Amino acid sequence: MNEKHHDLAVPGAAPAVEAGKAGLNRNSLGALLTMLAMLCFAGMDAISKTLVVDYAVGQIMWIRYGLLCLFALFIARRRGVRAAVRANRPWLQIGRSLVAVVEAATFILAFRYLPLAETHAVAATSPLIVIALGVVFLGERAGLARWLAVAAGLAGVLLIVRPGFRTFDWPLLLPLAGAVLWAGYQILTRLAARHDQPDTSLLWSAIVAFIAMSFVGPFEWRWPSAAAWALLVAISLIGSVAHYALIKALDYAEAGALQPYAYTLLVWATVLGFLVFGNVPDNWTILGAVIVVAGGLYTWHHDRRMVRRSSRRLNAATP
Repeated sequence: MNEKHHDLAVPGAAPAVEAGKAGLNRNSLGALLTMLAMLCFAGMDAISKTLVVDYAVGQIMWIRYGLLCLFALFIARRRGVRAAVRANRPWLQIGRSLVAVVEAATFILAFRYLPLAETHAVAATSPLIVIALGVVFLGERAGLARWLAVAAGLAGVLLIVRPGFRTFDWPLLLPLAGAVLWAGYQILTRLAARHDQPDTSLLWSAIVAFIAMSFVGPFEWRWPSAAAWALLVAISLIGSVAHYALIKALDYAEAGALQPYAYTLLVWATVLGFLVFGNVPDNWTILGAVIVVAGGLYTWHHDRRMVRRSSRRLNAATP
């Protein structure tokens, strides 16, 4: 196995302490990058719901991934495109990229039939799926504190959206399938981070997705208006930042550790809804947002406390 990074586990207590501090810093960076990614994804969702009314899903995604290729090449130039495109696990990169394509198409299609709130209510199951898959496939640990934080985040999400589904409708299967695919994508991205640099994962995501959508997008083409072009460029740029931030976050921290912060997607969506569309959140929405943020802060505080406790034990054991 070609493990590519960051192993600080050398014999001796002092190096172990340094490793604990490094782990804390990496988790904090992962949390910040995850929240940035969620902000970008919230913006993408709002723009996608506007575009999908007049344009085909395939066309939207074809343009989006074409511009993502340019962004990925720009990021890769620092290390060299030839070096960045060389993947240690190419089939893993292809697989995770195709999962991302299907996941994105599923959610864009869901926005055609469902309101954003209902779509996100169903998609909120994704963090729970990620933690479960991380335990099974990545050997990650999920203690009681992490499960409680995710459960609190889910409760906050339900307070925000209050879906109240009374009858079953088939479009509800779309965000549910999207949640499973999104969870799988994060697990595969975390697994790829063990073998390849983040710019490699981003480059493969863009190229594979663009090639896949080239079999669909040109055949669904409808020439966009000037306003639509502006939205398509915006969604592509925002999506590029979102995917790179998430890839970097999953390079820094375990997939399960980042899931409480994924619930901030609903917080960002609420804020953007107010700023862009003038939707004033009610008291239940504000309470739900507070619970979501509190769950993420609790996980961050718990991780810091555990690292400090481990460091004190190692220092006490040092001769």
